[in-house]
Amino acid sequence: MTVVPSKSPRSETDGAVTVPPARAATEAGEGSDPVSAPASGSFLARAALVTASLSIAGSLLGLVRDQSLARLFGAGSDTDAFLVAWTVPEFAATLLIEDGLAIALIPAFSMALARRARGVPGDPVRALVGATLPRLCLALVAVAALVACTAPYLVRALAPGLPDPRLAADCTRITATCVLAFGLAGYCSAALRAHRCFLAPAAIYVVYNAGIIAAMFLLGEGWGVRSAAVGVAAGGCLMVVVQLPSLWRRLAARTSPPAGGGADVEERPMQLALVAAVLLFALCRQSQVLAERFLASGLPSGAISHLNYAQKVAQIPMTLSLMVCTVTFPVVARALADGDTARARSRVERDLALAACVVLLGGCAVIACAPQIIELLFERGAFTASDTEATADVMRVYALGLLSQTLVGALVRSYFSAGRASWYPLGAMTAGIAMTSLTGAATVHAWGVAGIAAANALGITVTAALLLAGLRAGRPNSPHSISVRVRQVLAELSRLVGAAVAATAAGAFAASLLPSPAVGLAAGLLTVTLVFVPLAWALGAQGSASALRSLRAVTRRLPHGRFR
Repeated sequence: MTVVPSKSPRSETDGAVTVPPARAATEAGEGSDPVSAPASGSFLARAALVTASLSIAGSLLGLVRDQSLARLFGAGSDTDAFLVAWTVPEFAATLLIEDGLAIALIPAFSMALARRARGVPGDPVRALVGATLPRLCLALVAVAALVACTAPYLVRALAPGLPDPRLAADCTRITATCVLAFGLAGYCSAALRAHRCFLAPAAIYVVYNAGIIAAMFLLGEGWGVRSAAVGVAAGGCLMVVVQLPSLWRRLAARTSPPAGGGADVEERPMQLALVAAVLLFALCRQSQVLAERFLASGLPSGAISHLNYAQKVAQIPMTLSLMVCTVTFPVVARALADGDTARARSRVERDLALAACVVLLGGCAVIACAPQIIELLFERGAFTASDTEATADVMRVYALGLLSQTLVGALVRSYFSAGRASWYPLGAMTAGIAMTSLTGAATVHAWGVAGIAAANALGITVTAALLLAGLRAGRPNSPHSISVRVRQVLAELSRLVGAAVAATAAGAFAASLLPSPAVGLAAGLLTVTLVFVPLAWALGAQGSASALRSLRAVTRRLPHGRFR
């Protein structure tokens, strides 16, 4: 597969490296369209590099955000109140930006782009926007108003043991505005990714976290923790603003049908069943947070905060690993739109191996160096040494489920990439949530927050196993458009897990030898890397080989390209 550049000087792949015209002519031929052509490994590698770079920047700002929250407000009842209110933007982000709206919209935009590339009369992309965006906005406004009006009841249901429910209700009313902002941001992001534009969508969490940080420092003295809620509202607006110019250029651009358009692609308008299946799955997945905070609200003050800080740090490797799937999901959707199921399956299996490799390497570091990481990031101001110890303990337990979290995020895209409804993921996620809730209720009194984290890891592992089993190759009358070779995938994962166990033990030992947290962290990270990478390679793990090939593709092509 090769990168197919546009003839126009303005490339349709903002955020990727643009291939020079002379080189493009030899690679793809004149008149090709980058949106309609298969993406090469080098293009995907460069797009993943851009996305991962901005994701890392957003994650680092997320750490600064959490550091600022811990420094200004500590891990007490006020922070707990805000974190209960933060349930609204967390749900909105999952439903409207990450797992929900994007999974439903990217296949729809991919189908519209495939029809446009074949010269269908009119512009199917603009028609899709006109048919979906106004209705979506009305629905989002109604939901935001409902959340604001029922804020006290939501707080009472989410955290009945909260010491200050009125503060949480005030913060919930402010954060309710993010429902509309996140919905518009998710819509723009899905449309741009379908066009293989990744720069603006990858930047949304950079501006979002910057808005929260700025609001806390500017308004924190007078408004207290409510300033963080104001920052959430402001950051949501910035998410939309940063994407609008790129989306407007694509929607306003005149498109000319290619000579000899070929066979038309079957028109499949977005189905209500598809949207419902995707949103219900995302809602069910995010309800893990509800179960965790409900159980933690009955523990001493600070329990919700410790769980939150541990999750935010531990989830960084998962976020980075899923950047691979974020970039390749439009490619899989477009392959299915073109009827190329073999290419779609191959892409999904490679993505699973690479994402697992990335998340396990990061998970090793999180488990091995948890005390050093938390001390360096948070132990200042109102965040004490006892908070560090409690958060590090929780983080180590929570990290046990990182691989399963990544697998769920990667596998669920396969169920919806053809733009058709599937209710199986909802059933798998429901089983996982039931396991989380029952296990958490049984262990919270004996193990406290660590019991809640262990229940989370167990529940998401059940979901990942069910989702993988549902995509097994050769399943008769399978309703899914993509199947994977489960035995090969499990063999690959077992090699990586074996390398991860050895690397974690070695890294923890190296980090414990040095009294300085900074030096101990550096020693632990270096040891984890030096053990995991060669061992995974020696065991024959394809994920490590795929990562090295992607790195070579990026470094080989960067001298010939430029970033827009």
